[in-house]
Amino acid sequence: MSAVSDQLVTFAILVYLVAMISHAVEYALGNVRAVAARVTPARELVGAGVGGAGVDQVDGPVADAPGTTPPSVRPSRSAGRARLAGRIAAALTVLAAALHLGALVTRGIAADRMPWGNMYEFVLTVTWIGTAAWLVVLWKRPSLRRLGLFLTLVMVLLLAFAELKLYVPVVPLMPALQSYWFIIHVSTIVFSSGIFLLGVVPAVSFLLRNGYEQGRRSFPYTLARRLPGAADLERLTFALHAFSFPIFTFAVIAGAIWAEAAWGRAWGWDPKETWAFISWVVYAGYLHARATPSVRRNVATWIAVLGFLTVLMNLFGVNFFFTGLHSYAGVE
Repeated sequence: MSAVSDQLVTFAILVYLVAMISHAVEYALGNVRAVAARVTPARELVGAGVGGAGVDQVDGPVADAPGTTPPSVRPSRSAGRARLAGRIAAALTVLAAALHLGALVTRGIAADRMPWGNMYEFVLTVTWIGTAAWLVVLWKRPSLRRLGLFLTLVMVLLLAFAELKLYVPVVPLMPALQSYWFIIHVSTIVFSSGIFLLGVVPAVSFLLRNGYEQGRRSFPYTLARRLPGAADLERLTFALHAFSFPIFTFAVIAGAIWAEAAWGRAWGWDPKETWAFISWVVYAGYLHARATPSVRRNVATWIAVLGFLTVLMNLFGVNFFFTGLHSYAGVE
């Protein structure tokens, strides 16, 4: 089962990669409807004998050479290809999520426990939660599909890093983790972290799109010209964080209760505990800033991005560079 899990992870990464490429095709063709909207009315005006010269200067010659496709047809065909690429990308993301889930299930069967016992398994689970949550968002709001390009990019990078740098063979759960609190605490941490992972995608996208809508035409703001509107991205960012924060709060409290039962103290400022507290404070600050009318939305969103950086620090930085009572990463 362990070998099957490893193979499924590899297949999932490859399918996520193809889904990302399909999203990139949709993204590249994403402005063709706007082109069609400019070309078709212009041709209608020329056909009516109105403003022919001015239209020629903007949209090119109106009289097509024999055997060529009219401009108003070419954009519509490109729009159809873009929609098809987007649907293929969404379907491939579903397939990748299924393979991803299969890898987690077979890993858990091989270990005879929940697959959260080390850093490699934690990253696998967090990324799957993020993908599953994205598919729910996509089902509810298909208009946000172009965000899938950035979501699948994040999944490819994190899973590839997990495979190359974090992989460890299946081992039994160490005695310190053999408690029912393991499921309660770690499951809520994993779930909330997966939602935070998804939440940072529209957060960064909002910052880029908001800058683009304000007239900034330099890199990296031009990357956002075909994203959904800034207001939609900001609302999604808030919804995801408002949903995840109470779960994260419960996870921190459950961890303190478990620490009291296991070590005789609820809080000892262990590196993991300290960074979990920092993350909680930053995300609480984001929600407070978001609810304060005098705080601009882009300022509040930067706080949300900072919150995710603290989550990454807790996941990677603490495990690699600090030693404490939570040193269960399984990496050297």
